[in-house]
Amino acid sequence: MSFTPVASRWSDVWLVTAARGISSCGDFLAASALTLALQSAGAGGLAVSGLLMAATLPLVVLAPLTGRLADRVDSRTLLVVAGLAQSGVSLALAYTGHPALVIVLVGLLAAGLAVTQPVLAALVPAMVRSEDLPRASALHQTAGTLGALAGPALAGVLVGSFGTRIPLLVDAASYLVLVAAGLLIRTRRGGARPAPAAGGTPAVAWRLRRDPLLLATVTGVAGVIAAVGAINVVEVFFIRETLGSSTTMYGLVTGSWTLGVLVGAWIFARAVARFGQDGALARAGLAMLGGCCLMVLAAAAVPTALLIVPIFLVGGAFNGGNNVFGNVLMARRVPETARGRAFAIYGGAVQGATMVGYLTGGLLLELLDPRPLVAAAGLAGLVAVAVLLVPLSRAARAERTARLPERAARAAVAAVEPAVGPRPAREPDAGLATPAPGR
Repeated sequence: MSFTPVASRWSDVWLVTAARGISSCGDFLAASALTLALQSAGAGGLAVSGLLMAATLPLVVLAPLTGRLADRVDSRTLLVVAGLAQSGVSLALAYTGHPALVIVLVGLLAAGLAVTQPVLAALVPAMVRSEDLPRASALHQTAGTLGALAGPALAGVLVGSFGTRIPLLVDAASYLVLVAAGLLIRTRRGGARPAPAAGGTPAVAWRLRRDPLLLATVTGVAGVIAAVGAINVVEVFFIRETLGSSTTMYGLVTGSWTLGVLVGAWIFARAVARFGQDGALARAGLAMLGGCCLMVLAAAAVPTALLIVPIFLVGGAFNGGNNVFGNVLMARRVPETARGRAFAIYGGAVQGATMVGYLTGGLLLELLDPRPLVAAAGLAGLVAVAVLLVPLSRAARAERTARLPERAARAAVAAVEPAVGPRPAREPDAGLATPAPGR
């Protein structure tokens, strides 16, 4: 893997942070506004799940293509073109009333997101040194979380006061910030090809299936999300109908989860350094998902929507920890020239699993009440964590065993070196202070 060798470019990190936060706010503002409009118009679970699937399917289907674009096309070009296209689509969406056309436009918005997500995710590790990556990743997650936090709450206020057009116009303006950031960010990537290995032989191309630990991690995250993902469709009916709450309370409850993600990202970013082995980091990420599922299960027992707020704060904190652990693990194990494709595959797997949850939630809402469905989603997620922990632990153990001969060889070399003779003393580096222990 490759990080910025000399110094981290924090100005670029902050530009990415601002672009991610504002565009994410626009995304969630539009999605929440359209969801509330459907629910208020009397639409059922299938209609809501259909809208959410239209916003998700392009992220899954286009992942192989957009990942390669992120690695082979200049990042500035992709951000500017995709941002302008998304702004135009959102503007058209604000003046469209036909349901079929709305779904098509939502799908086009998601196609643009399928391009910008891996571009931004792959840019962050290229901006910073390896030791700064957890902090930069936390900033990146913070931006998305603040956008997701503000979007639904703002939608609840704007939809209740002005309808759906104003939120969609705000969404169109948010993508112009993404265009400006693409023009201002100095760090650029894309267009690179795998460097030749020693002797002129082309380097082996990265493949997810050749990394059992990373494959088990991606599969585990996707499996848990598929099991618990029905909550994304069910929660609006659970909060608005079962618990009899307002659109403002709905925004507060959903925002509490994203606020927890923000807090959790910073708490667990400090813990990354404690996981020297990638296998331990992967298992910790799966444990974070187990905590999310446990909080969903607890939310099914509350009598009022206000009590869900502290529960979702804790669940969101676990979610934030999993996000940071996953991003750091991906940057550690994937070569720089393939990170766009890797993040696209990871995002596609997550979104595909989310889509399964949307479909399941929409179908089950036609048969069952929201409260038992919330409980079933949390329980299914916990079962998935228990099942998927087995292959992930097996992959981590296999990797640790495979490294034992290498460690033994290093120990043998270290034991022989004193017999060869003392190494010549090295002159101290001028101007460089000795790092303090533990930094």
